[in-house]
Amino acid sequence: MVEFTLWDILRNLLLAARWTVVLSLIAFVGGGIVGGLLLAARLRGGNAVQRLIGGYVQLFQGTPLLMQLFLAYFGIALFGIDVSPWTSAAFALTLYTSAFLTEIWRGCVAAIPRGQWEASSSLALNFGEQMRHVILPQAVKIAIAPTVGFLVQVIKGTALASVIGFVELTKAGGMIANATFRPFTVFACVALMYFALCFPVSLYAKHLERKTHGRRS
Repeated sequence: MVEFTLWDILRNLLLAARWTVVLSLIAFVGGGIVGGLLLAARLRGGNAVQRLIGGYVQLFQGTPLLMQLFLAYFGIALFGIDVSPWTSAAFALTLYTSAFLTEIWRGCVAAIPRGQWEASSSLALNFGEQMRHVILPQAVKIAIAPTVGFLVQVIKGTALASVIGFVELTKAGGMIANATFRPFTVFACVALMYFALCFPVSLYAKHLERKTHGRRS
């Protein structure tokens, strides 16, 4: 039987951690783009559009991410489309992220006092000009901290992609544990790597939150 040292375990986990980081970035950037478009449609659209987007947000917030991954992987295949675990995971996590970011950003826009809208309207600014020159500069300052903080949830959510065969940090940990018969050591290393990825992001989000509150006080 091949002996695996702790360095061998860490090296293989670090290789797999690359895909956790890549998947997290794809989901976060893709979800941010989709979320921004949904936010614009929600603010600008009528009641029907707002209800439709609200239903979209509630659907993804109210169902487990695990189920969404299963549906993305097995559901698309029902239409005769062969999808890889990578594509399915990226697709499901992007939609999941977009729903949460849409709601986070909607709340940040709603936090802007109504007087700001009225003042910009009195200057004969249209909706786009109001958003660009008055509302968004203020909303972005409020949104930075919770947006960065949500990245931690995205990173941890990638662990569920292992159930559809995507080899990221958690999946690689399971494979290494089966090969080495050292599950405690392997998954302790996996936990430490997730901590190493998430803790700096959490600290940065808290720093941004304190900085934002300091400026507003």
